[in-house]
Amino acid sequence: MNLANLPTRVKLIDVGPRDGLQNEKTPVPADVKISLVQRLQDAGLQEIEVTSYVSPKWVPQMADNHAVMQGIARRSGVRYSVLTPNLQGYEASVQDRPDEIVVFGAASEAFSQKNINCSIAESIERFAPVVAAARAAGIAVRGAMSCTVGCPYEGEIAPERVAYLAGLMRGIGVQRVDVADTIGVGTPRKVQRAIEAALQHYAIDEVSGHFHDTYGQALVNTLAALELGVWNFQSSVAGLGGCPYAKGATGNVATEDLVYLLHGMGIDTGIDLDKLIDAGVYISDFLGRKSASRVAVAVLNKRAG
Repeated sequence: MNLANLPTRVKLIDVGPRDGLQNEKTPVPADVKISLVQRLQDAGLQEIEVTSYVSPKWVPQMADNHAVMQGIARRSGVRYSVLTPNLQGYEASVQDRPDEIVVFGAASEAFSQKNINCSIAESIERFAPVVAAARAAGIAVRGAMSCTVGCPYEGEIAPERVAYLAGLMRGIGVQRVDVADTIGVGTPRKVQRAIEAALQHYAIDEVSGHFHDTYGQALVNTLAALELGVWNFQSSVAGLGGCPYAKGATGNVATEDLVYLLHGMGIDTGIDLDKLIDAGVYISDFLGRKSASRVAVAVLNKRAG
């Protein structure tokens, strides 16, 4: 293990309110989402992905985006981001004053075609006016790069495809990128190669890791990213969000598990683990199921004992 590049502090973006809840079949009321955001920032999260501005026809769970964004009690020093899939979505988001918008692209041509019916290059062209408008308005722009390690249609993804996508995103003005193992098939060296490909176009401070735990590899993949000096990661409180390409599989790595790992390594996150676990309990109770975080389950058992 290479300890030389390990960061002393890591910043986490909790994507639970957006990525975690978007595929839930049970409607989650705006006040519950607002309360979840409040609990996350009370726990010390400084970046939260709150909602998305997509057609309610496609993602009904996010139809209350305006109510949620306008209902949260904003805190100084906390960055609130939203997903904007097109110019119409971006224009709808502006009235809610997001600190950052998120655009997306896949490192897999097959995934891009199946998901949004266009090539990778065409998808980035569509986002160019969105990025330009946001930058002109002083709103930060992050690019989510999906399927950087594996694809449900193509299988393994070559690092060159990640570099290609990162280059396209840099070309339209995206300021930082997420290297996402969307289907959770990555292992440490594969993840490192994907990150190194992104680093051909972005500095280490502009690259974050987003790992799914479908095959139980999210924490070791986080460790592999830390070895390269990556200090930004996305995760989801209570492990919210499944993997739509692997029935019954877990999706996003739980924020609680990530915080426990980082604190155990002496890496600061600024997050209160107990308050974070309580936030996870809050949303899990609403959804009527146990938290998918192993750390949360262990701590709750200990509390009960």
